[in-house]
Amino acid sequence: MRAATISDGQIVVADRPDPEPGQGEILVRVRAAGLNAADLLQRQGFYPAPPGSPPDIPGMELAGEVVARGPNATRFADGDRVMAIVGGGAQAELAVVHERVAMPVPGNLSWDEAGGFPEAFTTAHDALFTQCGLKMGERALIHGAAGGVGVAGVQLAAAAGASVTATVRNPDLRAAVEALGSAIGPCQVAASDGWETLGPFDVVLELIGAPNMAGNLASLALGGRIAVIGVGGGGQADINLLALMQARGRIHGSTLRARPLEDKAAAARAVERHVLPRVEAGAIKVPLAATFALADAAQAYERFARGGKLGKIVITC
Repeated sequence: MRAATISDGQIVVADRPDPEPGQGEILVRVRAAGLNAADLLQRQGFYPAPPGSPPDIPGMELAGEVVARGPNATRFADGDRVMAIVGGGAQAELAVVHERVAMPVPGNLSWDEAGGFPEAFTTAHDALFTQCGLKMGERALIHGAAGGVGVAGVQLAAAAGASVTATVRNPDLRAAVEALGSAIGPCQVAASDGWETLGPFDVVLELIGAPNMAGNLASLALGGRIAVIGVGGGGQADINLLALMQARGRIHGSTLRARPLEDKAAAARAVERHVLPRVEAGAIKVPLAATFALADAAQAYERFARGGKLGKIVITC
């Protein structure tokens, strides 16, 4: 098979042996694979794939057709359209996925949209609801809202009946992000400074990191929760512990990639139950910033690194 591979810090498309599905696994003919910040970190040598995943083929999410099944893999049939988060190896013509983390692709999603769905929407749903317990009527703050996880978080929070405030650095993208959220519920988009006065917020989805932490604490509602799931702006921050105590607040961090199979399967089932019906109804969208053929994977990485995008960048296979 052909695959995007990491060689000396560069993305090179090369031949690799076809993978074979093991116990409970399915072999997927990949049609599209989303690109994420973790892939750039892996390319730079900072975020190695977890054990059991291809060490030199990046890619954490994919969509495609089941072409073979390993022993005791019975959840899907050959030819089924599936999408999933994986530990690595998604940016290739073939990939192995454990059937328990795979989800069916709604009929109204294109391959490109499905390839950009799993990581963004599972991450956002897990952080907002499983971890932070966002409820109807609460106020949610979504930082970095123009990216894949950000646009997912804006839509999911609005769909749950929360009042959404989103921050977007690029002024050219603010109207589009606000339109995504406002089509579902109350949503306002602010610049990446000055948003602190728009609180208090019950839940903060932090995708930027250190620069926002002081403001997050200053604008936290009583009993507020901050979920840190991205640190592209920096990973070291001074925080006011007294403000955290006074708010009776909570800060926690999360990643999906290295979680045990049981946790990933639980996150996938939650998305199937609560998110996919809204996708099928057309109420939730998967915005695409750009698509690149597998042969142009290196250019896809460069486009992602430039920033200033709305939604997902996807590699098609």
